[in-house]
Amino acid sequence: MTAFVLLLAIPIGALREFLFINLNYQIDHLRRGTAFSYAHSLFQGWVDGWSLQDLVLLKWTFTLVFIAVMLSLALLLARIQYGSHRYAPSIIVGFVGLSAIALLLHSLRGSSDAMARVAVVLLHALQYPVPLLFIFLARPLVAQKARTDLPSD
Repeated sequence: MTAFVLLLAIPIGALREFLFINLNYQIDHLRRGTAFSYAHSLFQGWVDGWSLQDLVLLKWTFTLVFIAVMLSLALLLARIQYGSHRYAPSIIVGFVGLSAIALLLHSLRGSSDAMARVAVVLLHALQYPVPLLFIFLARPLVAQKARTDLPSD
């Protein structure tokens, strides 16, 4: 079941990549008023006639959707890996906390370009299978800690 969750996350990440690359190309095309867009023709067909504001709203909507999907997969993987929902609150707080930090840094981007870059990296990490890898790789550490916490006779 773990393999299924991890393998499911890969095409979701690929879909996210396709959507965001093309969305960014289309936003750039409208923002700069270029003669043509580098976005895939299929994607251009989907958003034909959309305004710049519509595309920016779509980008933020996609951001929230992909974070929610990865959060759901992270919670499912943690349940599979650890046999209970005991880590769910920590995972949710981690996602919400990192999202809040990214939003704060994004809002402060005018004062530092570096803040904007960090915000983007944090948001990307939450939208790709990165948290799933941390959950998967933490399994041996949690098992080792459980063994050392056993009472000795």
